[in-house]
Amino acid sequence: MKKFSLMLLGVACLPGFAAAQSVVEEIIARVNNQIITLSEFERSKDQLRDEVKQQDAANADKLYAEREKDVLRDLIDQQLLLEKGKDLGITGDTDLIKRLDQMRKDMKLDTMEDLEKAATAQGISYEDFKQNMRNQIITQKVIGEEVGSHLNITKDEEQLFYDEHKNELEQPESIKLSEILIAPKKVAVTEKPQNAAGTDGAAGSDGATEQQAKAEAAKQAEQAALASAEAQANDLLKQIRAGASFEDIAKKYSDGPSAAQGGDLGAFKRGTLAKELEDRTFAMKVGDVTDVIRTKQGFVILKVTNHQMAGIPPLKDVEPRVMDTLYYQKLQPALRTYLTKLREEAYIYTKEGFVDSGSSPNETRPIEVSTPKANDAKKLKKKKKMGVL
Repeated sequence: MKKFSLMLLGVACLPGFAAAQSVVEEIIARVNNQIITLSEFERSKDQLRDEVKQQDAANADKLYAEREKDVLRDLIDQQLLLEKGKDLGITGDTDLIKRLDQMRKDMKLDTMEDLEKAATAQGISYEDFKQNMRNQIITQKVIGEEVGSHLNITKDEEQLFYDEHKNELEQPESIKLSEILIAPKKVAVTEKPQNAAGTDGAAGSDGATEQQAKAEAAKQAEQAALASAEAQANDLLKQIRAGASFEDIAKKYSDGPSAAQGGDLGAFKRGTLAKELEDRTFAMKVGDVTDVIRTKQGFVILKVTNHQMAGIPPLKDVEPRVMDTLYYQKLQPALRTYLTKLREEAYIYTKEGFVDSGSSPNETRPIEVSTPKANDAKKLKKKKKMGVL
């Protein structure tokens, strides 16, 4: 069974959850009416340690040292984005349902109740898990609407990036494949086979033993299952060649793990496929579909969905990749500017000894005013300490 992504388990690190806790904890920051506690801060740092180890174990200490200074900043940033999402009426509920349902399908579970049980079995609070995922959806949508939608990438910028990074874009020959797999269905052997003369297979004209008869029955059942699977695969191929959608048929009939994705298997470089399959598929055109192929798993129909030749691809073939890179290059500084603006519109307090690396000099900070009674109490305490009273 697949495990829940560790990237989504840091729910305790999110501001806003401390308000619901019954244990009194040390508050290290406030963002308007929300608080960030010391335990949230420490758990967030622990999560960062795990992330950098997964990314680059050899340089984990260096990466952690570089990013640890921004942990509190990121917690404050997230709270600001969540509050903005609330102002914009973004709940994330619809997307949350879709993501959870897709997770259920990926884990091959029948119901959402099964998904909840799977989370509980792994020691995860399902409600906290859902809240964490909802918060991620909200922040992503706010960033997309408030920042990403205002970014503009020109054709000149695309061309310049392409010209400057051609060597990095060079790639080996590869193809993308989709599959429809029809696996033979296992059939329980309940009857003994009949020999050619129609007598009971337990005895047989040649005096076969009962064990031999059972083996023969199993062989006949296996051959029947193979024949049935091959017939189904050929029928599906006939439908595809008559105009039916390969992707739709894969979703409905394929027994392969890629069925939910319309059969998409991803890209394969030369030398990574079995030679027989490589020779056949690399010689095909984009959109071509193979005949039914017998494999260990059953009967497969393959479709070539893309064919990338070796060398530096033309800009039109890598434009989405170039656009994504340029988008994220522009997004980071634009997002930082946007978050600074949100900070300057909010009330943010950070406890002495804790550093908010995203702090703006124009932020409005709550002013603590001591009352006369509080001042009198402080003076009295000081006098007692000095032995005056």
